[in-house]
Amino acid sequence: MNNQLKVLICDDSLLVRKKLREALEKCKCESVLEAENGNVAVELVKLENPDLVFMDIVMPDKDGLEALEEIKKINKNIKVVMASSAGTNEHLKKALKLGAYDFIQKPVTLDAVTNIIGKLLKEGTANV
Repeated sequence: MNNQLKVLICDDSLLVRKKLREALEKCKCESVLEAENGNVAVELVKLENPDLVFMDIVMPDKDGLEALEEIKKINKNIKVVMASSAGTNEHLKKALKLGAYDFIQKPVTLDAVTNIIGKLLKEGTANV
């Protein structure tokens, strides 16, 4: 899979960001950006305009749902995949209502990342 996707990973865990980065590099994403919280993610979306964001829900400062809401105001077409180990139905419903593209359970697997990248490329909605 070779693609021109620019992807932003937002998670307060350095280990989770590292594992996601490795998975995205195996998917041959053009560039991978990282943010440790929702505030940084919102700023990176403004500066870098990524095609896809993997967003943790539970984070300090600004959680993933708050960041998702702000990101969608900046760019309503951006694809945001929510990732959480605390994936309650309430979180899922709120994320989808706010415009999340998809929702994956942690720990995130290479298969889950590959499926999302493949789905996005197949839809042709990314800036590729």
